[in-house]
Amino acid sequence: MPRPLPLDQVRNIGIIAHIDAGKTTTTERILFYTGKTYRIGSVDEGTTVTDWMEQERERGITIVSAAVTAEWNGVQINIIDTPGHIDFTAEVQRSLRVLDGGVVIFDAVQGVEPQSETVWRQADRYNVPRICFVNKMDRIGASFEGSIESIRQRLGANPISVQIPIGEEAAFKGVVDLIHQQAIIWEDDLGKEPHIIPIPTELEQKAGEKRELMVEAIAEIDDELTVKYLEGEEITVEELKAALRRAVINSKATVVFCGSSLKNKGVQPLLDGIVDYLPSPLDVPPVRGTHPRSGEPEIRTIDDNVPLSALVFKIVTDPYMGRLAYVRVYSGKLEQGTTVYNSAKDKRERIGRLLRMYADRREDINELYAGDIGAVLGLKDSFTGDTLCDASHPILLETISFPEPVISVAIEPKTTADQAKMGEALRKLSEEDPTFRVRTDEDTGQTIISGMGELHLEVLVDRMLREFRVQARVGMPQVAYRESITVPVQNIEHRYVKQSGGRGQYGHVVFNMEPGEAGSGIVFLNEIKGGVIPNEFIPAVEKGVREAAEAGVIAGYPVTDVVVHLVDGSFHEVDSNEMSFKMAASMAFKSGVQAGHPILQEPIMKVEVIIPEEFLGEIIGQLNSRRGEILGIEPRIGNTQAIKAYVPLAEMFGYATDLRSSTQGRGVFSMEFDHYARVPENVARAILDYA
Repeated sequence: MPRPLPLDQVRNIGIIAHIDAGKTTTTERILFYTGKTYRIGSVDEGTTVTDWMEQERERGITIVSAAVTAEWNGVQINIIDTPGHIDFTAEVQRSLRVLDGGVVIFDAVQGVEPQSETVWRQADRYNVPRICFVNKMDRIGASFEGSIESIRQRLGANPISVQIPIGEEAAFKGVVDLIHQQAIIWEDDLGKEPHIIPIPTELEQKAGEKRELMVEAIAEIDDELTVKYLEGEEITVEELKAALRRAVINSKATVVFCGSSLKNKGVQPLLDGIVDYLPSPLDVPPVRGTHPRSGEPEIRTIDDNVPLSALVFKIVTDPYMGRLAYVRVYSGKLEQGTTVYNSAKDKRERIGRLLRMYADRREDINELYAGDIGAVLGLKDSFTGDTLCDASHPILLETISFPEPVISVAIEPKTTADQAKMGEALRKLSEEDPTFRVRTDEDTGQTIISGMGELHLEVLVDRMLREFRVQARVGMPQVAYRESITVPVQNIEHRYVKQSGGRGQYGHVVFNMEPGEAGSGIVFLNEIKGGVIPNEFIPAVEKGVREAAEAGVIAGYPVTDVVVHLVDGSFHEVDSNEMSFKMAASMAFKSGVQAGHPILQEPIMKVEVIIPEEFLGEIIGQLNSRRGEILGIEPRIGNTQAIKAYVPLAEMFGYATDLRSSTQGRGVFSMEFDHYARVPENVARAILDYA
């Protein structure tokens, strides 16, 4: 069956931004103007297409990324609407991994906000070309120029504005299109009929100046146009658009649009911008991977007729259909009823059904082509980050890395009947969400769940109740502390010897240990010379070290940021085996941590608090009382100030309530994990007494 559209008429894009910048509202307008919906959904009323979960509709925020497909001017646009809250950063990360382009939305009053910065850096990491949309131009205090300047200053980007607004704040009614030198205004309530008119007389001079600056900025980054511009030749609209497209795809520039999605103004030109400036699958480099057995580099061109390569980027448990795996096909075709090879797990998988997703609705299809995003039903062993490929031409694509959880709570079923159901629900939720972990505390026997923040865990527990019908009790939040050493230790030796009639056990290791770089985890270095420990026992030594690091010596928290050098040891030709060396390594590691002046470490959050200026002194005092370290204060648009600080996670519980009551409900804050740092002595004593 031939593909429905040529590849150059496909766009795979993500809508990304800080919470409450208007991602879902903009997505709703895109679906309405492209004819995918016949009424405009509202976030406040809980009637949007992409926020389909009950929890999303109640809270008015996006929790899981939703995939929808629309068509504009003959181009198919596959859109993923992503969450803005930092607790759900994994959703953004895995979406960016498989997208070709992004639309970054900014609030015209706030400019670049903390999570905008985080998603921008994530997009940089995956080389995702972006265009920008400055939303909420109708709000009091909105500033298009201020937003562009904050994109330049705070993100280090090269924003090129192709529009200027007509009217300010409540009087905002349209935009001047600097490329085509015309004005677009929206007069009807639904914004379906944009009127193209000549540039208003009062804006002619400003539009002329801004267009000159735009042409100069485009010519600067495009060799073909530089000569023309310097020689004073006329540059055509087609040449400007082609140069801008090349600049966006090569991440040399970011095109900026403006509008007000809620008031239905500015979305159609944004759709034109998605088609004109963001890449098709043909514009992105061929996908690179490695051969799963030889480790040799492998490259796949984006073509339907080459061997299959596809990445599983999300697992969803559907209450009616079971386990759905979202995939991005990079090369070849994924066909219903065929068998594919999971190169990450070395297993074969049968493709049951293929689906084109439309948020929580779906349509059956027979094939997914190169460049497509869809869902597969029937995969048993494939999880987020796994590669599906042709068994005769295997390839392993780069997986997706996720941040470690920073907060934990104990959870227990309310009744015996809920016990089995809870285990199944937790398994399914942890399959869906790589930042959600489940473990059993060996000392207390409690089930501990860990995640990225209070809201993250609250939503997951709520889903257990509603989707899986599990009644559960949840304990107080616990911080994920770590243990580490502060001084190097030399010649830590342990000899594991057991003789109990017949064959004995013998393992002997000598370690040197030292504090590692922050965030490095456990680094194991084999420095054995002359075969004093045979090579076949080295993996067992490393395993013993890593297992011992799971529970430290101070309070049983995991040990991290330690470099272990295996420098010496001995073996017995008859009695030595892997278990003996694993036990010797485990005991030597614990002795080394004990001798290395162990300390407790706690997660430190990077916090940004945005408040009206009159509350500045009080809020700084509040952060100081929570052991915060103030990094700086920045003026923002209007009379607001942004305080940046490092604050221990343990001190941030309940802060939202304190901030609201101290600022008459006008202060907002966001936080994300930054690093682990040593717990002060007096606080460590209190933690250990409590533990």
